[in-house]
Amino acid sequence: MQELEENSLSQKFDLYGSSLFRLCMVILCNQQDAEDSVQDTFVQYWKKHPQFQNEEHEKAWFIRVATNKSKDRLRGWFRRSTVSMDALEGIAERPQDHFVLEQLMSLPYKDKTILYLHYVEGYKLKEIGIILKMNENAVKAAARRGREKLKIQLLKEAAAE
Repeated sequence: MQELEENSLSQKFDLYGSSLFRLCMVILCNQQDAEDSVQDTFVQYWKKHPQFQNEEHEKAWFIRVATNKSKDRLRGWFRRSTVSMDALEGIAERPQDHFVLEQLMSLPYKDKTILYLHYVEGYKLKEIGIILKMNENAVKAAARRGREKLKIQLLKEAAAE
């Protein structure tokens, strides 16, 4: 029985681990904290043995728990300092994702979480509202604010060059 559970946990990690790590890295801006949040997510999965309606429900559960674990780390009394943006090169699936992840990391928590889930993971705003337990209009407003902040940030960078 334990071997079966370990195989299931390993399969879930293979399926969701890298995606959750990127999400946690964008939220926390620190590799060790991101790794810890992902690990805590899978520990919770192992302890709770949640039942899912379908694959999308399962993925949403993992994203929600990883987001909450990351948020808990942000509130923690002790936070590791952030690492250089070079650490992103190892986690970006494609080279062009490095720039996007780097820009998202500089945004406030809610903005970067919503923009990451929408533009990187491909979720619709309504789905993000369900995952993050937010009103759809609040998600839309946060996405709009995040895009505006990102635009200002990119314009400042372009002007500096």
